[in-house]
Amino acid sequence: MNTIRRISDVFCHWPSSPIGLIEIIGGSYISIKPEIAYKKLISGLFHRNYAIHSWSYIPNFDHQIQANQAWKQFRMSRKILERRVGLIPKTLRLGHSLGCKLHLLAPDGGRNSKGLVAISFNNFKANKSIPMLYKLSESLNFQTEFSPSPFETLNLINDYYEQINNLIISFKNDNLDQSNILFRSLKERASDNSELIKIDGNHLTPVSVGIRENLLGSTIKSSSKYKNIDLLINLITHWKV
Repeated sequence: MNTIRRISDVFCHWPSSPIGLIEIIGGSYISIKPEIAYKKLISGLFHRNYAIHSWSYIPNFDHQIQANQAWKQFRMSRKILERRVGLIPKTLRLGHSLGCKLHLLAPDGGRNSKGLVAISFNNFKANKSIPMLYKLSESLNFQTEFSPSPFETLNLINDYYEQINNLIISFKNDNLDQSNILFRSLKERASDNSELIKIDGNHLTPVSVGIRENLLGSTIKSSSKYKNIDLLINLITHWKV
């Protein structure tokens, strides 16, 4: 694996002459250490000669503020990379679970990217995303919801998200996935080239094998450990945008 550089909250993996840049925002809580949680995915993309920037964050209730923070830090990291290697093509954005939403809420509306790969899009209400929240809000008599709410998020996508190139990937065994909702919302716009692909796997398929084993409490057979991640890497790097 290459040497990792950290710029603010962005972990940077830089080949000597990158053919492009991929900006990754992962899912809730597993993205505190994205360079570990997505190690196999990042490594595979890096060895295809892409520079990889992955954002580290702890999710909170204000998703718009976090989307703005990620966008600003990615922009700063790209400028530093370009001072090192020269101008590179437009960035490909990649989100997993909540990370899809944060990319979709970027303040540039996706204009400064060549497209978005949205894996296992998730836009649940707070009380479903954080199971204990509903009980706590009842006992303390307060209401808490993400900002923007799931309904508001879809409206913002429809009104302000300008990127027409979106590759939406969902898994056949994923009860947390809401990719169909995102796909329908994107298709409501006047111009859209979004694609929806469904492949084998589950919500944690993009996550490194060791973390998946700990979270799922089971062992993945060695012969199929990386098969679905390799498929993801091929879909991402062969997507024509």
